[in-house]
Amino acid sequence: MARKVVAISGITGMDGSHLADFLLEQGYEVVGLVRRTSTINFERIAHIQDKIKIVQADLLDEVSLIDVLREFRPQEVYNLAAQSFVPTSFKQPVLTGEVTALGVTRMLDAVRIVDPTIRFYQASSSEMFGKVQEVPQTERTPFYPRSPYGVAKVYGHWLTVNYRESYNLFACSGILFNHEGPRRGLEFVTHKVTHGAAKIALGLAKDLKMGNLEAKRDWGYAPDYVRAQWMMLQQDAPDDYVIATGKEHSVRELCKIAFECVDLDYTRYVIENNPSDLRPAEVDHLLGDASKARKKLGWEPTVTFEQMIQIMVEADLAALKKTYNL
Repeated sequence: MARKVVAISGITGMDGSHLADFLLEQGYEVVGLVRRTSTINFERIAHIQDKIKIVQADLLDEVSLIDVLREFRPQEVYNLAAQSFVPTSFKQPVLTGEVTALGVTRMLDAVRIVDPTIRFYQASSSEMFGKVQEVPQTERTPFYPRSPYGVAKVYGHWLTVNYRESYNLFACSGILFNHEGPRRGLEFVTHKVTHGAAKIALGLAKDLKMGNLEAKRDWGYAPDYVRAQWMMLQQDAPDDYVIATGKEHSVRELCKIAFECVDLDYTRYVIENNPSDLRPAEVDHLLGDASKARKKLGWEPTVTFEQMIQIMVEADLAALKKTYNL
């Protein structure tokens, strides 16, 4: 029996690499879509690069997406590629719209044209809730995005719903709340904090400049969340799901726990309200209700916030020691 084929855009990102790991374990043949650049970074998938097929395709170029789907005939497509760093979306709003919003259109259209039986997953985001209209947020909570990234994700989300209803595609959106791990980019706040704590503990830095420590998020562990993505595409009917832990933590608490992992008091090292780290429009309070995913998918998170931070700090310590021969 032939193995099922899956295509993942954004495979070199955190979610893409974890999803590739998971799908290989499930016996899939994994095709990863990467856009052509002079400096493609395969660090997150280096350990599985000989087990997957890497092909060039770009969310800005629909023909390239159509060609990949025609060549490899995947049964499932996961659209994880995006310009996903919120601060950058303020500096490059048009590019963010082209990739994160219109890129979804191009991918959905490629699926519709090549094979409408393909099961499609769209990576939606809790940033769509922005200036939250209720707490906690569910699948029915109105969106109020507070960044070009959030606005672009709302477009992609509703377009997925539209193509599902217009063309009868098996298209799902996962409204994933913040999820992290050692593979997260250093520009994101969780990894910035765990990496900063590790550097200070090893004597490689003296302080850590931060923005708003009072912002609250619902943080989970990335490998748990990619499992939910796969579970959505295994259902009898397509639907949209909030994926979250249902527990909130402030950035201040994040700092406290990370520094405690290296036996330090964060108040001695963290400089807050650094102007360059503050957003033009802040998202103050994200807290998800994943009751629907628990009931319909049987999904549950397995790693706590505290465990996740410990994992990240330990990974940063090990990486820094290796880099600096400590």
